Amino acid sequence: MTTDLSLDTDRTDRLVDRLFEGTVGALELYSVYLGTELGLYRVLHEQGPLTPVELAHGAGIAPRYAREWLEQQAVAGLLDVEEPPGGERRFALPPEHARVLVHADDPAYVAPFGHLLAGIGGVLDLVAHAYRTGTGVPYSSYGRAFRHGQGHINRPAFTHDLTGEWLQAMPDVVERLHAAPRPRIADVGCGQGWSTLALARAFPNARVDGVDLDDASVADARANAAEAGLDGRIRVLHADVARLPETGPYDLVVILEALHDMAQPVEALRATRDALARGGAVLVGDERVADTFTAPGDQVERLMYGWSVTHCLPTQLVDRPTAATGTVIRAGAVREHAAAAGFGRCTVLPVEHDFFRFYRLDA
Repeated sequence: MTTDLSLDTDRTDRLVDRLFEGTVGALELYSVYLGTELGLYRVLHEQGPLTPVELAHGAGIAPRYAREWLEQQAVAGLLDVEEPPGGERRFALPPEHARVLVHADDPAYVAPFGHLLAGIGGVLDLVAHAYRTGTGVPYSSYGRAFRHGQGHINRPAFTHDLTGEWLQAMPDVVERLHAAPRPRIADVGCGQGWSTLALARAFPNARVDGVDLDDASVADARANAAEAGLDGRIRVLHADVARLPETGPYDLVVILEALHDMAQPVEALRATRDALARGGAVLVGDERVADTFTAPGDQVERLMYGWSVTHCLPTQLVDRPTAATGTVIRAGAVREHAAAAGFGRCTVLPVEHDFFRFYRLDA
């Protein structure tokens, strides 16, 4: 094969460099998965600095694996190294990195990206088969790793921002929830329930229903509610959103990063409208993508399409009929879905966020 001399070799080299850097990043995310899954970061945070033998003992892993992982983490710049003269090399997790890798409620916590990547990696052969046949890949096939990653990557924002800046952009709704003796809230597509817990904590007079179709996620959410001591005020329902009017009426319905995953988004929104109490509202938080397709796209657009081709679209093609939205749901599509579902108003809320755009829907 001969090289076409008319080609822009600099453009070729840039793509080679980019894919090389992407490979390094992917492998390092897999090592983050190991560090989280095996509790290695936690042990280093609680007991460090440690030698490989000490980490192996504290975390219950083999010493040779401990040494290799520690050296890799240090080379990658995730861990600090102490090499005292004549002493044994020790490895430490700096407190700035502990925020990213250990503290699950910290806004900087992004270690779950490793679990998300691991979950996708485990089913890529199924995804390739789906591409060939036009079928889908069930959400459950992505396993515990993906479920953990999806739940925990959103946990800090759901814990801190949902009942802060996000709902504060709807002051009349917040006032209504605080003033009512027994308001009711539904969290549709609640996953592991971190948003459900946050709503129950913020509005102690409210009854909150989490709703999800995934068996394992429902079990996780129920366990998390029990551990938080909130299972008396939280109900986690294994149900389709179509049944929401049967359990309403609700003063507030939230759909957080879930509308784009629904096979029939218009029908889902119609069910939420029918489930609202008089004067109630729906808060939709979904991907903050560009308003129109533009290529090349920015980092957020690239990220969302990455999730879409490997996870969201395959899971949405399991059920038929399906809108097959993928991950990239643009503002115009949300407005169209809301209008088709019978909502009289769909307002984009003035909330700044790196990944989410927020919509208020009023019947």
